[in-house]
Amino acid sequence: MIPGNDPILLTPGPLSTAPQTREAMLRDWGSWDAAFNRMTHSVCADLVKIVHGENDYVCVPLQGSGTFAVEAALGTLVPRQGCVLVPNNGAYCARLIRILQRMGIAYVELTLREDEPVGAAAIEDALNRESRITHVAQVHLETSAGLLNPLDDIAAVCQRHGKSLIVDAMSSFGALPIDLRRGGIDALISASGKCLEGVPGMGFVIVRRSVLERSEGRSPSLALDLYDQYVYMEKTTQWRFTPPTHVVAALRQALDQFFAQGGQAARGARYTQNCAALISGMKALGFEPLLKPDVQAPVIVTFYAPRDPAWNFANFYAAVREAGYVLYPGKLTQVDTFRVGCIGAIDADELRNAVAAIDRTLKWLGIRVK
Repeated sequence: MIPGNDPILLTPGPLSTAPQTREAMLRDWGSWDAAFNRMTHSVCADLVKIVHGENDYVCVPLQGSGTFAVEAALGTLVPRQGCVLVPNNGAYCARLIRILQRMGIAYVELTLREDEPVGAAAIEDALNRESRITHVAQVHLETSAGLLNPLDDIAAVCQRHGKSLIVDAMSSFGALPIDLRRGGIDALISASGKCLEGVPGMGFVIVRRSVLERSEGRSPSLALDLYDQYVYMEKTTQWRFTPPTHVVAALRQALDQFFAQGGQAARGARYTQNCAALISGMKALGFEPLLKPDVQAPVIVTFYAPRDPAWNFANFYAAVREAGYVLYPGKLTQVDTFRVGCIGAIDADELRNAVAAIDRTLKWLGIRVK
């Protein structure tokens, strides 16, 4: 699907984009230009539409990576005297804790294994045990392993207990169904360079309007103040500071393709086919995925590294890249793994080609998997 000699990015973002998306960045835009501001407005409206939040939610875009948007959401939406429950089953959950530590916000960590999804019962127990908890910060899809946490069940528990739920949907937004009409979610965070198949550079927070309007003056940061960004954009239609104009233009084009291709259902179906082709092919080579099928999200798959003494990820990575595919190192702390992404402007045939390239690489490097 991607012409040319550039390697295919089998990573959780940045990822390989369609030619039309890259071409959208060839035009320069003025940051105060009315046409650009209309484009920003249309992008935000469509992002809210994807998760069915049209009536009660607003989208606040933010310059920078997804982590910028995560930090902005926590800093703006959690009061200084608040306390955040963080279920931790991976590196991006741990990053939430680091952000809270830097901001001096109290938190309760719910520690889980890196292959163990958080259950609604565990959230319920923590809320019953710790009355000081005011918010829950939940990573929907923990891409350090590819683990899917049960968002609807967690949202229902938070709603029942009257706790504000802030969701890091960085790697699930656009690929997996999320419906804000079901209730329980106050804020949803993602970014341009993930399953929407745009390019990196813009994060966004879809937040309940009533919650955002109560957060004036709360953020310890000027640049990461979602309330200020929202109010300024509502008043002027412009970004507060220099916007990532080319990134927004690319995202507009990526969203046009997203809807033309069938929206979230079609995007999720293609990624599911990609994931199935990847796992099937890698198993045939002798690789075993870390996660069980019922918790494996169709975005990125973690495989156990071979135990062969000849195995060296850096050498393997370089050889596979030379064959046309960029893989991802493992991010787990307990076992030796590597990761292969299934997302981007690619299909199942591309994943089968990638597996064939991996097979040739293993033979060339003399690595035994089985």
